[in-house]
Amino acid sequence: MATGTTTLNGIGASPGIAIGRCWPVDRRKVRTPKRRLGPDEIEPELARFRVALEISDRQLEEVRQKVTATEGTGASEHTAIIDIHRLMLKDEMLVLEVHKLIRDERLNAEWSIKRAVRKIKGAFAADADEYFKERRADVDYVGERIIKNLLGQQVDVEELPPEGAIIVAHDLTPADTALLLHERKVGAFVTDSGAKTSHTAIVARALEVPAVVALGRITTLADKGDWIIVDGTQGVVIIGPTPAERADYEAARERFLVHERELLRTRELPATTLDGATVKLAGNIEFAEEVPSLLNHGGEAVGLYRTEFLYLQRDRLPTEEEHYQDYRRVLEALAPRPVTIRTFDLGGDKLPAGLKAHAENPAMGLRAIRYCLRQPDMFRSQLRALLRASVHGRLRLMFPMISGIAELRAARQVLNDVRDELAREGFDHPLPPVGIMIELPSAALIADRLAREVDFFSIGTNDLIQYTIGIDRQNKDVAYLYRPLHLSVLRLLKQVCDAGREAGIPVSMCGEMAGEPLNALVLLGLGVNELSMNGPSIPLVKRVVRAARAEDGRALVARMLALTQADDIEREVRDEMIRRFGALMEHDSRAGSVPG
Repeated sequence: MATGTTTLNGIGASPGIAIGRCWPVDRRKVRTPKRRLGPDEIEPELARFRVALEISDRQLEEVRQKVTATEGTGASEHTAIIDIHRLMLKDEMLVLEVHKLIRDERLNAEWSIKRAVRKIKGAFAADADEYFKERRADVDYVGERIIKNLLGQQVDVEELPPEGAIIVAHDLTPADTALLLHERKVGAFVTDSGAKTSHTAIVARALEVPAVVALGRITTLADKGDWIIVDGTQGVVIIGPTPAERADYEAARERFLVHERELLRTRELPATTLDGATVKLAGNIEFAEEVPSLLNHGGEAVGLYRTEFLYLQRDRLPTEEEHYQDYRRVLEALAPRPVTIRTFDLGGDKLPAGLKAHAENPAMGLRAIRYCLRQPDMFRSQLRALLRASVHGRLRLMFPMISGIAELRAARQVLNDVRDELAREGFDHPLPPVGIMIELPSAALIADRLAREVDFFSIGTNDLIQYTIGIDRQNKDVAYLYRPLHLSVLRLLKQVCDAGREAGIPVSMCGEMAGEPLNALVLLGLGVNELSMNGPSIPLVKRVVRAARAEDGRALVARMLALTQADDIEREVRDEMIRRFGALMEHDSRAGSVPG
């Protein structure tokens, strides 16, 4: 047992507070043997590999069945990742590469798998963002499962923890997470590695289980049975807390739960201001697993469904039918609420493994709509699937990274051609509303012209801010320059909202700026019609909106635009929000917090 109190800081991946006993899950890297095969060992080694693949597939199917048995028809939302891993077991890029290494280099199956996995992971850029780094981890999970089966080692969680246990691991596979969450009500997850986009984080948020990731060394510090406090809101984990600390966090947990219940009382109420302006509150999602949490927090729609996950871990593109089934599942889960699905926004270093192309500056190169227009077969396949799926719900189709009229018209022409093609095949259904992401300054500056040719705008503030100010917010050397309330950004936002209002089309916002309660009055004043964010952010933003007046927001925006420096603008907003909503903002900041 650990002695003394140790406090660690990581990434708060799923909000909430949990207090319980440590239950370690051993996920150390498997030691992979390497040896040369004799000529007469090649065929038996290929057979060993084939059997290990079959066992791995059967194990994943058993996990899937357990999850389905627990959750019934709703379980499909929590099995998509397991299905992807089963597909990876059959992927030619993995299987053929292992066969080649066994036959040509006469390497044993275990080492051949390790080499093949390393090659596949190399297709993902080492400096890619956290989302794509985590997708590299999927390749590791599958490779280690096969190797462990070859070695006869335990693969999945062998002993289930008691209810309320704090799961501590270096990392967790999707199968681990599914088994632990669906067979036991665990208290929280904490891991050495991971990010907000890791599978553990995604599933924890979907099922509202507190989680802290990227702690670095908790597996070396916490022993089975140790008391652990997990604050998933602040990203803090305390090993061996004192009785006083436990009492403080027990009180903080109760405050958090009371605050959550109070916020959720407005779940069914509209986000309407005191002077009658209504803004729709929607959610950003990447996986169908996130839908229940979104609805539970009062989400009225999906404002951004990213389709990139379908393209990862492959040396081939997804089929039209794979697209169709994925979109249908999400549309049916949300019906009759609208779902905005963004077409494929990858390129440069963010492409399926078999489609990589060198680019010196991929973020500024052939990506998003530019890439789609250069790959018409791929683009048409996705658009066909989207139009076919549109009969199952209220689809809104959105093109990313539009820089000007020519790109927009080219994309719409492909869409029209696909519609005509489907009509000739007997599919006669009207086109869904078509919109664009405003995430480039060039698009914001000609928003009045673009507004004449689309049904809605969606402002992607994450990229718009970075491209406007010329910084990468993940670069620690310049991250301090990332200022959502920079005057240049405000002017562009106002220009886009004004253009939308004059053209009579709605303007939504789906960047991180939309989910920050401190910005709510500003966005009301700009005239944004829809705010899209992660589900747990919705209740507090709604409370601010319902306590505000759009007229006051417009006056605040006018004062902000008269200022010059970002510091002064931020101070003006902060002072105004505290003056008008002091009790609400203070309540939120203290809910779940612990006296220091």
